[in-house]
Amino acid sequence: MADVQLVDVSLRDGNQSLWGATGFRTAHVVQAAPLLERVGFRALDYLSSTAMGVAVRVHREDPWERIRLTRAAMPTTKLQFIGTGFRFISWQNSHPETMQLVYDRLVANGIDRVVVLDPMHDMDAARETARRLKQAGVDEVVGALTFTISEVHDDAFYAGIAAQYAADANFDRAYVKDPAGILTAERARTLLPTILAALGGKPLELHSHATIGLSPLTYSLAPDLGVEVVQVGSGALGNGSSLPEARRTVANLREMGHTVAVDDRALGLVCGFFDGVAAAEGLPAGRPQDFDAAFLHHQIAGGVMTTTRRQLREIGMEDRFESLIEEVGRVRAEMGHPIMVTPFPQMVVSQALFNVIGEERYANVPDQVIRYAMGSFGRPTAPIAPDVLDRILDRPRARELAAEPPPPSPAELRTRWPGVSDEELLLRAHMPEEQVDAMLAAAPAPRHFNPALAPVLSLVGELGSRPSVHDLAVTKPGFRLSVRRSREGTSGA
Repeated sequence: MADVQLVDVSLRDGNQSLWGATGFRTAHVVQAAPLLERVGFRALDYLSSTAMGVAVRVHREDPWERIRLTRAAMPTTKLQFIGTGFRFISWQNSHPETMQLVYDRLVANGIDRVVVLDPMHDMDAARETARRLKQAGVDEVVGALTFTISEVHDDAFYAGIAAQYAADANFDRAYVKDPAGILTAERARTLLPTILAALGGKPLELHSHATIGLSPLTYSLAPDLGVEVVQVGSGALGNGSSLPEARRTVANLREMGHTVAVDDRALGLVCGFFDGVAAAEGLPAGRPQDFDAAFLHHQIAGGVMTTTRRQLREIGMEDRFESLIEEVGRVRAEMGHPIMVTPFPQMVVSQALFNVIGEERYANVPDQVIRYAMGSFGRPTAPIAPDVLDRILDRPRARELAAEPPPPSPAELRTRWPGVSDEELLLRAHMPEEQVDAMLAAAPAPRHFNPALAPVLSLVGELGSRPSVHDLAVTKPGFRLSVRRSREGTSGA
Protein backbone atom coordinates (compact mmCIF):
# COMPACT_ATOMS: atom_id res chain seq x y z
CA MET A 1 0.00 0.00 0.00
CA ALA A 2 1.20 3.51 -0.80
CA ASP A 3 1.09 7.06 0.50
CA VAL A 4 -0.57 9.06 -2.26
CA GLN A 5 -0.40 12.83 -2.63
CA LEU A 6 -2.75 15.09 -4.56
CA VAL A 7 -2.30 18.04 -6.90
CA ASP A 8 -5.44 20.13 -7.31
CA VAL A 9 -6.14 21.46 -10.83
CA SER A 10 -9.31 23.47 -10.14
CA LEU A 11 -7.90 26.97 -10.55
CA ARG A 12 -6.20 26.27 -13.89
CA ASP A 13 -7.15 23.12 -15.77
CA GLY A 14 -10.56 22.70 -14.16
CA ASN A 15 -11.42 26.30 -14.99
CA GLN A 16 -10.09 25.87 -18.53
CA SER A 17 -11.81 22.53 -19.16
CA LEU A 18 -15.24 23.31 -17.74
CA TRP A 19 -15.51 27.10 -17.67
CA GLY A 20 -13.68 28.12 -20.82
CA ALA A 21 -10.79 29.54 -18.74
CA THR A 22 -12.95 32.57 -17.90
CA GLY A 23 -14.79 31.45 -14.76
CA PHE A 24 -12.35 32.64 -12.11
CA ARG A 25 -11.63 36.21 -11.15
CA THR A 26 -9.05 37.35 -8.63
CA ALA A 27 -11.66 37.60 -5.87
CA HIS A 28 -12.59 33.93 -6.35
CA VAL A 29 -8.98 32.78 -6.30
CA VAL A 30 -7.93 34.84 -3.29
CA GLN A 31 -11.01 33.74 -1.34
CA ALA A 32 -10.30 30.07 -2.06
CA ALA A 33 -6.56 30.25 -1.38
CA PRO A 34 -6.60 29.95 2.45
CA LEU A 35 -8.92 26.93 2.20
CA LEU A 36 -6.73 25.29 -0.43
CA GLU A 37 -3.69 25.87 1.80
CA ARG A 38 -5.30 23.88 4.62
CA VAL A 39 -6.17 20.78 2.58
CA GLY A 40 -2.64 19.45 2.26
CA PHE A 41 -2.32 19.41 -1.52
CA ARG A 42 1.21 18.83 -2.73
CA ALA A 43 0.75 21.62 -5.29
CA LEU A 44 -1.86 23.54 -7.22
CA ASP A 45 -2.04 23.46 -11.01
CA TYR A 46 -2.41 27.21 -10.75
CA LEU A 47 -1.55 29.15 -13.90
CA SER A 48 -0.63 29.22 -17.58
CA SER A 49 0.18 32.08 -19.90
CA THR A 50 -3.22 31.53 -21.53
CA ALA A 51 -4.90 32.07 -18.17
CA MET A 52 -2.86 35.23 -17.66
CA GLY A 53 -4.07 36.56 -20.99
CA VAL A 54 -7.68 35.79 -20.10
CA ALA A 55 -7.35 37.71 -16.82
CA VAL A 56 -6.29 40.80 -18.76
CA ARG A 57 -8.57 40.47 -21.78
CA VAL A 58 -11.80 39.28 -20.14
CA HIS A 59 -11.64 40.50 -16.55
CA ARG A 60 -9.26 43.48 -16.84
CA GLU A 61 -7.31 42.14 -13.89
CA ASP A 62 -3.56 42.07 -13.35
CA PRO A 63 -2.44 38.40 -13.40
CA TRP A 64 0.84 39.26 -11.68
CA GLU A 65 -1.05 40.75 -8.75
CA ARG A 66 -3.18 37.60 -8.59
CA ILE A 67 -0.04 35.48 -8.18
CA ARG A 68 1.28 37.73 -5.39
CA LEU A 69 -2.03 37.74 -3.51
CA THR A 70 -2.34 33.97 -3.79
CA ARG A 71 1.20 33.38 -2.57
CA ALA A 72 0.58 35.65 0.42
CA ALA A 73 -2.57 33.66 1.29
CA MET A 74 -0.94 30.25 0.92
CA PRO A 75 2.78 30.43 1.74
CA THR A 76 3.59 26.70 1.75
CA THR A 77 1.65 25.01 -1.09
CA LYS A 78 3.53 24.98 -4.38
CA LEU A 79 2.00 27.10 -7.15
CA GLN A 80 2.45 25.56 -10.58
CA PHE A 81 2.80 27.25 -13.95
CA ILE A 82 2.53 25.16 -17.12
CA GLY A 83 4.08 26.21 -20.42
CA THR A 84 5.63 25.02 -23.65
CA GLY A 85 8.88 26.90 -23.15
CA PHE A 86 8.90 28.87 -26.41
CA ARG A 87 5.92 31.21 -26.12
CA PHE A 88 4.10 33.46 -23.67
CA ILE A 89 0.35 34.25 -24.01
CA SER A 90 0.33 34.49 -27.83
CA TRP A 91 0.96 31.50 -30.10
CA GLN A 92 3.90 33.26 -31.75
CA ASN A 93 7.35 32.31 -30.51
CA SER A 94 9.11 34.64 -28.10
CA HIS A 95 12.80 35.50 -27.98
CA PRO A 96 14.72 33.08 -25.67
CA GLU A 97 15.83 35.94 -23.43
CA THR A 98 12.25 37.20 -23.25
CA MET A 99 11.24 33.74 -22.02
CA GLN A 100 14.02 33.95 -19.43
CA LEU A 101 12.53 37.22 -18.25
CA VAL A 102 9.11 35.53 -18.02
CA TYR A 103 10.55 32.81 -15.80
CA ASP A 104 12.43 35.31 -13.66
CA ARG A 105 9.29 37.35 -13.01
CA LEU A 106 7.13 34.29 -12.36
CA VAL A 107 9.52 33.19 -9.62
CA ALA A 108 9.80 36.71 -8.20
CA ASN A 109 6.01 36.93 -7.92
CA GLY A 110 5.52 33.53 -6.27
CA ILE A 111 5.60 30.61 -8.75
CA ASP A 112 7.82 27.77 -7.50
CA ARG A 113 6.84 24.78 -9.67
CA VAL A 114 6.76 24.68 -13.49
CA VAL A 115 5.66 21.96 -15.89
CA VAL A 116 7.63 21.79 -19.13
CA LEU A 117 5.05 20.72 -21.70
CA ASP A 118 6.31 20.18 -25.22
CA PRO A 119 3.49 18.34 -27.02
CA MET A 120 5.97 17.08 -29.60
CA HIS A 121 8.43 15.87 -26.94
CA ASP A 122 11.22 17.89 -28.53
CA MET A 123 13.79 17.10 -25.85
CA ASP A 124 16.37 19.65 -27.00
CA ALA A 125 13.77 22.36 -26.43
CA ALA A 126 12.61 20.80 -23.15
CA ARG A 127 16.15 20.61 -21.77
CA GLU A 128 16.84 24.23 -22.66
CA THR A 129 13.61 25.30 -20.98
CA ALA A 130 14.44 23.34 -17.82
CA ARG A 131 17.90 24.92 -17.70
CA ARG A 132 16.41 28.39 -17.90
CA LEU A 133 13.81 27.58 -15.25
CA LYS A 134 16.47 26.48 -12.80
CA GLN A 135 18.47 29.59 -13.66
CA ALA A 136 15.40 31.62 -12.67
CA GLY A 137 15.21 29.80 -9.33
CA VAL A 138 12.23 27.47 -9.91
CA ASP A 139 12.23 24.97 -7.05
CA GLU A 140 10.53 22.09 -8.86
CA VAL A 141 10.65 21.42 -12.61
CA VAL A 142 8.30 18.73 -13.90
CA GLY A 143 8.78 17.06 -17.27
CA ALA A 144 5.58 16.14 -19.09
CA LEU A 145 5.06 12.89 -20.96
CA THR A 146 1.95 13.74 -22.97
CA PHE A 147 -0.01 10.58 -23.65
CA THR A 148 -1.77 9.75 -26.87
CA ILE A 149 -2.61 6.75 -29.01
CA SER A 150 -0.80 6.44 -32.33
CA GLU A 151 1.51 4.09 -34.15
CA VAL A 152 4.58 5.92 -32.80
CA HIS A 153 3.53 6.59 -29.21
CA ASP A 154 4.20 3.15 -27.75
CA ASP A 155 5.63 2.29 -24.32
CA ALA A 156 9.19 2.31 -25.68
CA PHE A 157 8.70 5.86 -27.00
CA TYR A 158 7.67 7.13 -23.56
CA ALA A 159 10.46 5.19 -21.85
CA GLY A 160 12.92 6.97 -24.10
CA ILE A 161 11.57 10.37 -23.08
CA ALA A 162 11.58 9.37 -19.40
CA ALA A 163 15.21 8.27 -19.65
CA GLN A 164 16.15 11.70 -20.97
CA TYR A 165 14.35 13.34 -18.05
CA ALA A 166 16.22 11.02 -15.69
CA ALA A 167 19.56 12.02 -17.19
CA ASP A 168 18.96 15.77 -16.80
CA ALA A 169 19.48 17.15 -13.28
CA ASN A 170 17.31 20.17 -14.11
CA PHE A 171 14.21 17.93 -14.07
CA ASP A 172 13.05 17.05 -10.56
CA ARG A 173 10.16 14.76 -11.48
CA ALA A 174 7.87 13.78 -14.34
CA TYR A 175 4.20 13.32 -14.96
CA VAL A 176 2.07 11.49 -17.47
CA LYS A 177 -0.30 14.06 -18.93
CA ASP A 178 -3.36 12.49 -20.55
CA PRO A 179 -5.29 15.50 -21.90
CA ALA A 180 -7.84 13.38 -23.79
CA GLY A 181 -8.52 10.99 -20.91
CA ILE A 182 -7.77 7.90 -23.03
CA LEU A 183 -5.29 6.07 -20.78
CA THR A 184 -7.02 2.79 -20.00
CA ALA A 185 -6.26 0.65 -16.96
CA GLU A 186 -4.94 -2.04 -19.30
CA ARG A 187 -2.46 0.32 -20.98
CA ALA A 188 -1.50 1.87 -17.62
CA ARG A 189 -0.36 -1.55 -16.36
CA THR A 190 2.37 -1.64 -19.02
CA LEU A 191 3.05 2.06 -19.59
CA LEU A 192 3.52 3.34 -16.04
CA PRO A 193 6.01 0.68 -14.85
CA THR A 194 7.98 1.11 -18.08
CA ILE A 195 8.23 4.87 -17.51
CA LEU A 196 9.15 4.45 -13.84
CA ALA A 197 11.92 2.01 -14.69
CA ALA A 198 13.40 4.61 -17.05
CA LEU A 199 13.05 7.55 -14.62
CA GLY A 200 15.88 6.31 -12.42
CA GLY A 201 14.17 7.03 -9.12
CA LYS A 202 12.58 10.37 -10.02
CA PRO A 203 8.94 10.54 -8.83
CA LEU A 204 6.05 10.10 -11.24
CA GLU A 205 2.66 11.83 -11.19
CA LEU A 206 -0.50 11.11 -13.20
CA HIS A 207 -2.77 13.71 -14.78
CA SER A 208 -5.66 12.15 -16.70
CA HIS A 209 -8.90 13.85 -17.72
CA ALA A 210 -12.26 12.24 -17.02
CA THR A 211 -13.59 12.98 -20.52
CA ILE A 212 -14.85 9.46 -21.26
CA GLY A 213 -14.91 8.05 -17.74
CA LEU A 214 -11.66 6.04 -17.82
CA SER A 215 -9.44 7.96 -15.42
CA PRO A 216 -11.14 7.21 -12.05
CA LEU A 217 -10.39 3.50 -12.52
CA THR A 218 -6.88 4.21 -13.78
CA TYR A 219 -6.24 6.37 -10.71
CA SER A 220 -7.38 3.63 -8.36
CA LEU A 221 -4.65 1.27 -9.58
CA ALA A 222 -1.92 3.83 -10.36
CA PRO A 223 -0.33 3.80 -6.86
CA ASP A 224 0.18 0.04 -7.10
CA LEU A 225 2.11 0.73 -10.30
CA GLY A 226 4.42 3.26 -8.60
CA VAL A 227 2.65 6.60 -9.14
CA GLU A 228 3.17 8.89 -6.12
CA VAL A 229 0.82 11.76 -7.03
CA VAL A 230 -2.53 11.94 -8.83
CA GLN A 231 -4.10 15.18 -10.00
CA VAL A 232 -7.73 16.03 -9.24
CA GLY A 233 -10.42 18.68 -9.55
CA SER A 234 -12.45 19.73 -6.51
CA GLY A 235 -16.23 19.86 -6.32
CA ALA A 236 -17.85 21.43 -9.37
CA LEU A 237 -14.43 21.59 -11.06
CA GLY A 238 -13.92 17.82 -11.11
CA ASN A 239 -15.23 15.24 -13.59
CA GLY A 240 -16.62 16.03 -17.05
CA SER A 241 -13.80 17.23 -19.27
CA SER A 242 -11.79 18.12 -16.16
CA LEU A 243 -10.00 15.57 -13.97
CA PRO A 244 -11.45 13.06 -11.47
CA GLU A 245 -13.25 14.68 -8.55
CA ALA A 246 -11.11 15.01 -5.42
CA ARG A 247 -13.39 13.57 -2.72
CA ARG A 248 -14.35 10.52 -4.77
CA THR A 249 -10.70 9.95 -5.68
CA VAL A 250 -9.66 10.11 -2.03
CA ALA A 251 -12.43 7.67 -1.06
CA ASN A 252 -11.46 5.27 -3.85
CA LEU A 253 -7.76 5.34 -2.98
CA ARG A 254 -8.45 4.72 0.70
CA GLU A 255 -10.81 1.88 -0.19
CA MET A 256 -7.92 0.33 -2.13
CA GLY A 257 -5.86 0.48 1.07
CA HIS A 258 -3.76 3.55 0.29
CA THR A 259 -3.10 6.51 2.60
CA VAL A 260 -4.10 9.98 1.43
CA ALA A 261 -3.03 12.54 4.03
CA VAL A 262 -5.41 15.43 3.38
CA ASP A 263 -7.66 17.38 5.73
CA ASP A 264 -11.08 16.03 4.79
CA ARG A 265 -12.96 18.92 6.38
CA ALA A 266 -10.87 21.52 4.55
CA LEU A 267 -11.33 19.60 1.31
CA GLY A 268 -15.07 19.65 1.84
CA LEU A 269 -14.97 23.41 2.37
CA VAL A 270 -12.98 23.87 -0.86
CA CYS A 271 -15.46 21.75 -2.80
CA GLY A 272 -18.36 23.65 -1.26
CA PHE A 273 -16.82 26.97 -2.22
CA PHE A 274 -16.32 25.94 -5.85
CA ASP A 275 -19.87 24.56 -5.94
CA GLY A 276 -21.05 27.93 -4.64
CA VAL A 277 -19.09 29.82 -7.29
CA ALA A 278 -20.63 27.64 -10.00
CA ALA A 279 -24.15 28.29 -8.71
CA ALA A 280 -23.61 32.02 -8.15
CA GLU A 281 -22.02 32.62 -11.55
CA GLY A 282 -24.24 30.27 -13.56
CA LEU A 283 -21.32 27.99 -14.47
CA PRO A 284 -21.60 24.25 -15.21
CA ALA A 285 -20.49 21.60 -12.76
CA GLY A 286 -18.53 18.62 -13.99
CA ARG A 287 -20.43 15.35 -14.18
CA PRO A 288 -19.26 11.73 -14.55
CA GLN A 289 -19.05 10.85 -18.23
CA ASP A 290 -20.17 7.85 -20.27
CA PHE A 291 -17.58 5.83 -22.15
CA ASP A 292 -17.29 6.85 -25.82
CA ALA A 293 -15.21 4.39 -27.84
CA ALA A 294 -15.14 6.69 -30.91
CA PHE A 295 -13.12 9.21 -28.92
CA LEU A 296 -10.21 6.78 -28.76
CA HIS A 297 -9.99 7.07 -32.55
CA HIS A 298 -10.43 10.75 -33.34
CA GLN A 299 -9.39 12.31 -29.96
CA ILE A 300 -11.16 15.54 -30.90
CA ALA A 301 -12.18 17.47 -27.80
CA GLY A 302 -15.87 18.21 -27.39
CA GLY A 303 -15.53 21.96 -27.97
CA VAL A 304 -13.64 21.50 -31.22
CA MET A 305 -16.11 18.83 -32.34
CA THR A 306 -19.12 21.08 -31.67
CA THR A 307 -17.55 24.03 -33.49
CA THR A 308 -16.66 21.89 -36.50
CA ARG A 309 -20.14 20.41 -36.83
CA ARG A 310 -21.61 23.92 -36.66
CA GLN A 311 -19.25 25.16 -39.38
CA LEU A 312 -20.28 22.32 -41.67
CA ARG A 313 -23.96 23.01 -41.00
CA GLU A 314 -23.52 26.71 -41.80
CA ILE A 315 -22.11 25.90 -45.25
CA GLY A 316 -24.71 23.21 -45.91
CA MET A 317 -22.27 20.30 -45.67
CA GLU A 318 -23.19 18.63 -42.39
CA ASP A 319 -23.56 15.35 -44.29
CA ARG A 320 -19.76 15.39 -44.73
CA PHE A 321 -19.12 15.10 -40.98
CA GLU A 322 -18.16 11.41 -41.01
CA SER A 323 -15.85 12.04 -43.95
CA LEU A 324 -14.26 14.83 -41.96
CA ILE A 325 -13.61 12.54 -38.99
CA GLU A 326 -11.87 10.06 -41.29
CA GLU A 327 -9.83 12.90 -42.82
CA VAL A 328 -8.76 14.07 -39.35
CA GLY A 329 -7.06 10.71 -38.77
CA ARG A 330 -5.38 10.86 -42.15
CA VAL A 331 -4.12 14.44 -41.72
CA ARG A 332 -2.85 13.71 -38.22
CA ALA A 333 -0.78 10.79 -39.52
CA GLU A 334 0.58 12.88 -42.41
CA MET A 335 1.56 15.66 -39.98
CA GLY A 336 3.63 13.32 -37.81
CA HIS A 337 0.97 12.26 -35.28
CA PRO A 338 0.80 15.48 -33.21
CA ILE A 339 -0.83 14.95 -29.84
CA MET A 340 -4.35 16.37 -29.85
CA VAL A 341 -3.77 19.07 -27.27
CA THR A 342 -4.06 22.83 -27.98
CA PRO A 343 -3.21 24.17 -30.53
CA PHE A 344 -2.81 20.96 -32.56
CA PRO A 345 -6.47 19.80 -32.62
CA GLN A 346 -7.47 23.14 -34.13
CA MET A 347 -4.72 22.83 -36.75
CA VAL A 348 -5.50 19.23 -37.70
CA VAL A 349 -9.27 19.74 -37.84
CA SER A 350 -8.96 22.98 -39.82
CA GLN A 351 -6.71 21.33 -42.39
CA ALA A 352 -9.00 18.29 -42.59
CA LEU A 353 -11.98 20.60 -43.12
CA PHE A 354 -10.24 22.41 -46.01
CA ASN A 355 -9.32 19.04 -47.51
CA VAL A 356 -12.90 17.75 -47.32
CA ILE A 357 -14.68 20.81 -48.70
CA GLY A 358 -12.06 21.73 -51.30
CA GLU A 359 -11.50 20.30 -54.72
CA GLU A 360 -7.98 19.12 -53.87
CA ARG A 361 -6.29 18.09 -50.61
CA TYR A 362 -3.88 20.73 -49.21
CA ALA A 363 -4.91 23.24 -51.86
CA ASN A 364 -5.71 25.59 -48.95
CA VAL A 365 -3.46 25.57 -45.88
CA PRO A 366 -3.97 27.79 -42.78
CA ASP A 367 -1.05 29.87 -41.54
CA GLN A 368 -0.74 27.88 -38.31
CA VAL A 369 -0.31 24.64 -40.27
CA ILE A 370 2.40 26.31 -42.34
CA ARG A 371 4.13 27.44 -39.14
CA TYR A 372 3.85 23.90 -37.82
CA ALA A 373 5.52 22.53 -40.94
CA MET A 374 8.24 25.17 -40.63
CA GLY A 375 9.04 23.96 -37.10
CA SER A 376 7.70 26.98 -35.24
CA PHE A 377 6.01 24.72 -32.68
CA GLY A 378 8.96 22.36 -32.32
CA ARG A 379 10.10 19.24 -34.06
CA PRO A 380 7.25 16.84 -34.95
CA THR A 381 7.32 13.51 -33.15
CA ALA A 382 7.44 11.69 -36.48
CA PRO A 383 8.50 13.22 -39.80
CA ILE A 384 5.81 14.97 -41.81
CA ALA A 385 4.96 12.99 -44.94
CA PRO A 386 7.42 14.32 -47.59
CA ASP A 387 4.80 14.96 -50.27
CA VAL A 388 2.59 16.80 -47.76
CA LEU A 389 5.54 18.83 -46.49
CA ASP A 390 6.33 19.90 -50.05
CA ARG A 391 2.70 20.87 -50.69
CA ILE A 392 2.61 23.01 -47.55
CA LEU A 393 5.94 24.80 -47.95
CA ASP A 394 5.95 25.28 -51.72
CA ARG A 395 3.58 28.24 -51.75
CA PRO A 396 4.05 32.03 -51.59
CA ARG A 397 2.48 32.32 -48.13
CA ALA A 398 5.07 29.96 -46.66
CA ARG A 399 7.86 32.13 -48.05
CA GLU A 400 6.20 35.23 -46.57
CA LEU A 401 6.02 33.63 -43.14
CA ALA A 402 9.62 32.43 -43.40
CA ALA A 403 10.72 36.01 -44.07
CA GLU A 404 9.14 37.38 -40.89
CA PRO A 405 11.65 39.11 -38.59
CA PRO A 406 12.76 37.26 -35.44
CA PRO A 407 10.93 38.06 -32.19
CA PRO A 408 12.28 41.10 -30.31
CA SER A 409 14.69 40.77 -27.40
CA PRO A 410 13.98 42.27 -23.96
CA ALA A 411 16.32 45.16 -24.78
CA GLU A 412 14.31 45.95 -27.91
CA LEU A 413 11.06 45.70 -25.96
CA ARG A 414 12.35 48.14 -23.33
CA THR A 415 13.23 50.59 -26.09
CA ARG A 416 9.64 50.41 -27.30
CA TRP A 417 8.09 50.73 -23.83
CA PRO A 418 10.59 52.62 -21.67
CA GLY A 419 10.03 53.01 -17.96
CA VAL A 420 7.40 50.29 -17.45
CA SER A 421 7.83 47.37 -15.07
CA ASP A 422 9.01 44.06 -16.44
CA GLU A 423 5.58 42.57 -15.68
CA GLU A 424 3.78 45.23 -17.70
CA LEU A 425 6.42 44.98 -20.43
CA LEU A 426 5.74 41.26 -20.88
CA LEU A 427 2.00 41.82 -21.14
CA ARG A 428 2.40 44.63 -23.69
CA ALA A 429 4.84 42.57 -25.76
CA HIS A 430 2.40 39.67 -26.13
CA MET A 431 -1.08 41.23 -26.08
CA PRO A 432 -2.93 44.04 -27.89
CA GLU A 433 -1.97 47.28 -26.18
CA GLU A 434 -5.59 48.41 -25.81
CA GLN A 435 -6.30 45.35 -23.65
CA VAL A 436 -3.39 46.12 -21.34
CA ASP A 437 -4.42 49.79 -21.22
CA ALA A 438 -7.95 48.78 -20.25
CA MET A 439 -6.61 46.56 -17.47
CA LEU A 440 -4.46 49.36 -16.06
CA ALA A 441 -7.35 51.84 -16.23
CA ALA A 442 -9.78 49.49 -14.46
CA ALA A 443 -10.51 49.72 -10.76
CA PRO A 444 -8.45 47.39 -8.54
CA ALA A 445 -9.80 43.85 -8.56
CA PRO A 446 -12.02 42.99 -5.56
CA ARG A 447 -10.37 40.63 -3.10
CA HIS A 448 -13.46 39.12 -1.50
CA PHE A 449 -16.25 36.97 -2.89
CA ASN A 450 -19.08 35.29 -1.00
CA PRO A 451 -21.20 33.04 -3.26
CA ALA A 452 -24.08 33.20 -0.76
CA LEU A 453 -24.43 36.96 -1.38
CA ALA A 454 -24.77 36.62 -5.16
CA PRO A 455 -28.61 36.41 -5.21
CA VAL A 456 -28.93 39.44 -2.91
CA LEU A 457 -26.48 41.50 -4.95
CA SER A 458 -28.24 40.50 -8.15
CA LEU A 459 -31.58 41.59 -6.69
CA VAL A 460 -30.17 44.93 -5.50
CA GLY A 461 -28.58 45.51 -8.91
CA GLU A 462 -31.83 44.73 -10.70
CA LEU A 463 -33.84 47.04 -8.45
CA GLY A 464 -31.24 49.76 -8.83
CA SER A 465 -31.57 49.62 -12.60
CA ARG A 466 -35.29 50.44 -12.46
CA PRO A 467 -35.99 54.21 -12.48
CA SER A 468 -39.30 53.63 -10.69
CA VAL A 469 -37.50 52.38 -7.56
CA HIS A 470 -36.47 55.39 -5.46
CA ASP A 471 -35.91 53.89 -2.02
CA LEU A 472 -34.64 50.51 -0.87
CA ALA A 473 -34.46 49.32 2.73
CA VAL A 474 -32.98 46.06 4.02
CA THR A 475 -33.74 45.26 7.63
CA LYS A 476 -33.17 42.41 10.04
CA PRO A 477 -32.84 42.32 13.83
CA GLY A 478 -30.03 44.67 14.78
CA PHE A 479 -29.37 45.82 11.21
CA ARG A 480 -30.90 48.30 8.77
CA LEU A 481 -29.59 49.44 5.39
CA SER A 482 -31.35 52.22 3.54
CA VAL A 483 -30.47 53.33 -0.01
CA ARG A 484 -32.12 56.31 -1.68
CA ARG A 485 -31.74 57.36 -5.30
CA SER A 486 -30.42 60.95 -5.58
CA ARG A 487 -31.81 63.50 -8.00
CA GLU A 488 -28.82 63.00 -10.27
CA GLY A 489 -29.66 59.30 -10.60
CA THR A 490 -26.95 58.02 -8.26
CA SER A 491 -27.51 56.19 -5.00
CA GLY A 492 -26.51 57.01 -1.48
CA ALA A 493 -26.91 55.35 1.92
